Order: sequence, then C-alpha cells, then structure tokens
Amino acid sequence: MIVEVIAVGTELLLGQIVNTNASWIGARLAEHGFDAHHQVVVGDNLGRLTEAIRVALGRADATIITGGIGPTPDDLTRQAMSAATGRPLVFNEAYAQELRARWAAMGRAFPENNLQQAEYLEGGEQLPNPKGTAPGLCSEHDGKLLFALPGVPPEMQLLLTDHVIPRLRRASGDTSVLISRVVRTWGRGESAVAELLDDLYRASTNPSIAYLASAGEIKVRISAKAESTDAAERLIGPVEAEVRDRLGSSVFGTDEETIEEVVLRELEQRGWSIGTAESMTAGLVAGRLTARPGSSKVVRGGAVTYSTDLKESVLGVGRDIIDTHGVVSAETALAMAAGARRLLDADVAVAVTGSAGPDPQEQPPGTVVLAVETPEDARARTLKLPGDRERVRTYATTAALHLVRLAVRGHWWHG
Repeated sequence: MIVEVIAVGTELLLGQIVNTNASWIGARLAEHGFDAHHQVVVGDNLGRLTEAIRVALGRADATIITGGIGPTPDDLTRQAMSAATGRPLVFNEAYAQELRARWAAMGRAFPENNLQQAEYLEGGEQLPNPKGTAPGLCSEHDGKLLFALPGVPPEMQLLLTDHVIPRLRRASGDTSVLISRVVRTWGRGESAVAELLDDLYRASTNPSIAYLASAGEIKVRISAKAESTDAAERLIGPVEAEVRDRLGSSVFGTDEETIEEVVLRELEQRGWSIGTAESMTAGLVAGRLTARPGSSKVVRGGAVTYSTDLKESVLGVGRDIIDTHGVVSAETALAMAAGARRLLDADVAVAVTGSAGPDPQEQPPGTVVLAVETPEDARARTLKLPGDRERVRTYATTAALHLVRLAVRGHWWHG
C-alpha cells in the first residue's frame, strides 16, 4: 500500500517550525511496511492545498494530511478536502454541543469559530481526539483513504497510532500483529551501542532492531511481526534480554518510561528523599522531577545558587574550595551536593555546575561538573557536552538525572 503525507502550514515553508510530523509519520509507516513515495508541504492556500490532495489521491492508495483542521481562518484543510473530492461538508451538531460544554465548564466565553471543527466530509467520520478540540477526519473517495490529523504532534501521534494505522492495515489485508519494544539507554553514544549490538542487528530480521537518538539518550527499538500479540512478544523476549545484558547499566527504562519516572520510583522504593543544588541549569533538574505527579513524596526542594555568594551563604561551600579549585570543579560540585543535602534535609542530593557558553567560565564552554551524594557515597563527574548554551543545559539536566539513577542503584562511576 502506498501512503502519501501532506503537511499543511505556511510556517513550515518559512522554516518557523520544523516539520517533525512528517518524519514521525514516515517512520511509523515504514515500521508497518507501507510505502511512502512522496511527502509534500503546502502553505495555507486553498487552491494549492486542494491541488495537492487531488494529486495525492491520484497516485497513492491513502493520503494523510497533518495540520489545518483547527478553528482559525487559515485552517483550510476541510475546505480543500471538500473541493478535491467534490463532496460537501456536513455539520455534527452533537460535537458542536460538546465543544460548547467544554468552554462552559471552564467558565469562558465560547468563540464561535470553533464550530468549524464540527465539520467533516459527507459520508466520512470524525476520529475522537481526547488531547485536543479538533477531531481527526477519515473518508473514502474512489477507493482511496483520506485522513486529516491535527498538526499538534501529541494529538497527531495519538490519532495516527489509534485510528489511522489500524485502518490502513485492514485496508491492505494485513492481519498480522506488529509489536515494538523500546529499550532506553544513556551513557553510550549511538555508534557505541550499534557496535555492541552489530551481530544482532545484522542477523535478526524478525525481530528487527533500529536505533533512535534523542536528547542524549539512545533508544533501541525491537520490532516483531506475528499472528498474535503473544507470539510477537515471544519473538521479542530473547532479543530484548540479550540487548539488556550487553548494554548493562546503560539501560534505564522501556517504551515510554522517562528518566524522571525511574529516578522517583527508585527513590520511593528505598524510602529516600532528594534535593537539588543547581548553578548552570538554574532549576531545570528540579523542574524535571517535580513535573511528575506524586513527586512530592520524595522531592524535598531545590536551591538555585547561580552566584558564588549564594554557593557560600546558602549551601555553605567554603570560599577556600572555590578559590583553590574554581566554581567549575569536582570539589565545588561535591560541596554543593553536601550543602544541599544538609540544607534540605534530604537523603540524596545532586549538584550541577559548569560553563554553558558561549563565553568560557573558568573552563571551555560545554564543560559540566555533576555531583551526587547519597547515604552511601558521594562522587562527581565531569562531562564535555556539545552544542550551544541551551543544548548544553538540556543535556546536563538529563545527565544529572541519570547519575542520580546510577548512584541510587549503587552503580558508581570512576572519574
């Protein structure tokens, strides 16, 4: 089955937003064995979008459109679908009332332009969108499937997974089950992970192995196709076990698990609390932890000590340590962690200091020093992180959480 993807939005053409939706959809289509010969980006223009849909319907078995189904005047996907197929739009009064009820529950006036989200092609259907107000759209035209999904990535991903892919598979006659397991790792680069798993990658076609890199973490996706979910999982099991064995303590989670969830769970299981002391990241570590529901069970608090004076007065870091070793040093990071543990009465403390750039602060930009203190030990680690200031801060935050995970588990590092 050939599937074409059309991404809608002038902002995509201008480079104001990166078209991550098309790449995500392309990857999911490939996983399920669908061919994608064309991906098209069209601005917010009714004529050009209508023509793009007509062309896609002529050369593909199914077309997936993302974007342009919101409530604003430049959301033209519904009108373009109507013009391309010659089928009128119909109005779902029940959904319109649901929209009005949502706004009433929030105590806000209802903008009437939201009602266009209750329109869909005659003979088609609306796909429920629990994450937003714009339902997806599904229609069949001259034996071809036509979908329209929201441009907001989490909404698009949910609808593609729950509604679009199952319909495509039924239409293609594929009754097998495709299951994927994602093993999430940190601490090794993509090339190092690939080298450790090279023979598995080359030898295995079902299950198959793929690598995904994002935000300093490497994901190993293991996918298997079989006649049932149980059969697919039986194929995945031995390969996953071997991957975990080879990657060891680099593995921290599975599928959608985040490092924050893992850290909070590990702490709660031990009855330990945690505090943070942050200089360069200025609260990003504490923010990641406290964004998770239930984090108050283990998070005591955080200290943002951006200045040297605050490192002294709040955390009790001695001036002699700073004068002798500098702010960006293992000694200072360890003193910050110890100070945070005392100040916040926490069992575990993590500290971050460093030079994020663009100008060097004692050390070259990208130099980050992290320290963790637990009831059992305390150690620091110096990292050299790539990228601009924001990327260094983001990667440092992720690294800090992973070092907490390792320290809490007793998997201490050297140097």
